[in-house]
Amino acid sequence: MSTDTDAKLIEQGRKLFAGDWQFIWASPSIETLPPMQGLEVAFAGRSNVGKSSLINALTGRNALARTSHTPGRTQELIFFEGPKDAGFRLVDMPGYGYASAPKAKVASWTALIHKFLQGRSTLARVYVLIDARHGIKDVDSDVLKTLDKSAVSYQVVLTKADQVRPAELEARTAATLAALAKHPAAFPDVLATSSRTDAGIPELRAAMIRLLEERR
Repeated sequence: MSTDTDAKLIEQGRKLFAGDWQFIWASPSIETLPPMQGLEVAFAGRSNVGKSSLINALTGRNALARTSHTPGRTQELIFFEGPKDAGFRLVDMPGYGYASAPKAKVASWTALIHKFLQGRSTLARVYVLIDARHGIKDVDSDVLKTLDKSAVSYQVVLTKADQVRPAELEARTAATLAALAKHPAAFPDVLATSSRTDAGIPELRAAMIRLLEERR
């Protein structure tokens, strides 16, 4: 893709996410999901990987998505809607892999996520967030396999990239790409981001603009 095209997508992404973004819905169960309309992208990841911080960085709002130092705080599917003419929503999914939560609670979160993935025709892509300091862990691999089975397109986003040395980040990105080659539903590109420095945030917005254009 040309540099001009990339620059155009980045600018379109900046304008979209500079618009009015609002919390619109919280669903603790599949029965309480909002009606399907427009296009949705969801964010999945281990508890404390930085999902809420990434959503805040994307939208340029410090408190749109609730952040916490306590893992497992997001226990529902949280929906945010962009400018009215955009027809675009972000979905913050419950964090997975939080061993300290009650087993019944973990089971209910898992069931909710699986049902959502399998029955949401408006869901265009899932962004799976992986901590750049650690790479893909077993619990992440299980989620990737679930996405493969659900035939949901997903892309890996490395978070907290500012906390990793450049050479290590490059190696982590290459290792992640190699691992994704074994997953049929994975988008063959990895984005490295930092919610603290905004590194990679314009490129992630551009990826969503590209997705919007492809699905229209």
